[in-house]
Amino acid sequence: MRFLDLVSLILYNLSRRKGRVLLTAVGVVIGTAAVVVLVSLAVGLRQNATQQLWGINDLSSIEVYPGYNVKNQGMMMGGGGGAVTIDNNDIKYLTPKAIKEFEAIPGVTKVIVEDYFQGNLDVVYGKLHAYGSLMGVSVDDLADMGVEASSGTTELVKGTAIVGSWINRNFYDPKARPNDPPLEPPDLMGQTLKFVVSKWSQDGVEIKKTYSVKIVGVLKESRGQSDGSIYMRLDDVTAWNEWMRGVRINRNKEGYSNVIVKVESPETVVDITDQINTLGYMAYTPQSTVQGINSFFTILQVIFGGVGAIALIVAAIGIANTMAMAILERTREIGLMKAIGATNRDVMSIFLGEAAGIGFIGGLGGVIFGWLASAILNIVAVSYYTSQASANGGSPLSSVASTPFWLPIFALVFATIIGLISGLYPALRAATLVPVTALKYE
Repeated sequence: MRFLDLVSLILYNLSRRKGRVLLTAVGVVIGTAAVVVLVSLAVGLRQNATQQLWGINDLSSIEVYPGYNVKNQGMMMGGGGGAVTIDNNDIKYLTPKAIKEFEAIPGVTKVIVEDYFQGNLDVVYGKLHAYGSLMGVSVDDLADMGVEASSGTTELVKGTAIVGSWINRNFYDPKARPNDPPLEPPDLMGQTLKFVVSKWSQDGVEIKKTYSVKIVGVLKESRGQSDGSIYMRLDDVTAWNEWMRGVRINRNKEGYSNVIVKVESPETVVDITDQINTLGYMAYTPQSTVQGINSFFTILQVIFGGVGAIALIVAAIGIANTMAMAILERTREIGLMKAIGATNRDVMSIFLGEAAGIGFIGGLGGVIFGWLASAILNIVAVSYYTSQASANGGSPLSSVASTPFWLPIFALVFATIIGLISGLYPALRAATLVPVTALKYE
């Protein structure tokens, strides 16, 4: 039997019993739609979970801090945990030697030193004052740290600074009155600000020093540490810290506050983080958090998909029952087909094709209904959470369910295969009927 003849005969047989075929296909529609909706929901929840994580904008970086050897000093009163002390002799400082160790690890492309300003800082712009976290970095271009400028440049030179996107919101007027209108955040790009640093002498006298710093760049919002930071050259911040402390800083002895280790690929960042931790330092990468979230939601996708698959298996029983009834109704027809030359393979192909056709029709309907249900769920949920976010504060959701491109294809193919498998036993029964017996069947 030619393939086109086989297809036309399958379509004709399905069209002869439209009501029964549609009722059987409804079960497949429900199962397929359940798979699409539930898996889309799991994918959407994973996307929202990763998007809500603040500061995870570079998955190829590792933050490294000095390693501390914490010792337990016995039980505290009241049955609480033990008091702890830190042995300064066992602290793993981020010295230049340690930085060379990190650079020697295969896969590491760059090690960036960060050091915080350790004193009081008052940023003055006209009559306005502000606060901010001042950080010195060892790179000449902040682009090496994975940040971008919304205006100006990311390149640092002596006597200049680059500010995060939130710094201009920190300004306030110390002489403002209660009835004054809200302060409009100033545009700091290209402005020369006064950085007033202060310390206290042993006699309790406050000593201040003022520096003029030009703002050469404003960073794009990253929802991370850079938004509230002011960046300057490491040498400038080190000089200010030495003035604050009154002594020169020996980096070979006390090291730096922290460093950022840049890695070639996010795929190797977790392994390199483990290597740094093994050396005795405290290392953290956002990739670990993202991997944990992805693993959890992958399991959730499997569970949700399994729930939908159960509905498809139940529908498969309905397809098997429909095909078994079809054999009883068409026994003489099968005998006649065999009598005029149809082989067992031809008969089996017809019944398998009809079963797969029911699965395909149900799968197609399920994909359409599942996609529509996901869209409706998105509209309702996003509207609700947007109203909640505006009332209570917070970040609104972009979507609740997200249908990946592969899911409708997978669901349609899976439903068709389920139909094919469910029709296997009835097709074998039809193919093994004896022609003479079948023709005598009443």
